[in-house]
Amino acid sequence: MSSFSNPHFMYLFEMKSGKQKLAYGESPEDALNILRIRLTDEEMAEIVADHYIKINQRQLQQYIHHLG
Repeated sequence: MSSFSNPHFMYLFEMKSGKQKLAYGESPEDALNILRIRLTDEEMAEIVADHYIKINQRQLQQYIHHLG
């Protein structure tokens, strides 16, 4: 089955540094799992997993300066 049949969303996770990390997935948990593939353990430790907001692509420009 194609991954396009399941909706995906963008999530901005808070980081301990005050910045935010952008992730993409079917759910916040899925987005974090995708980040675990891309980031080191040290980088993942900086993410506050239970503090996130769900955004759509049109809103991304509003948050671009928060990304770290």
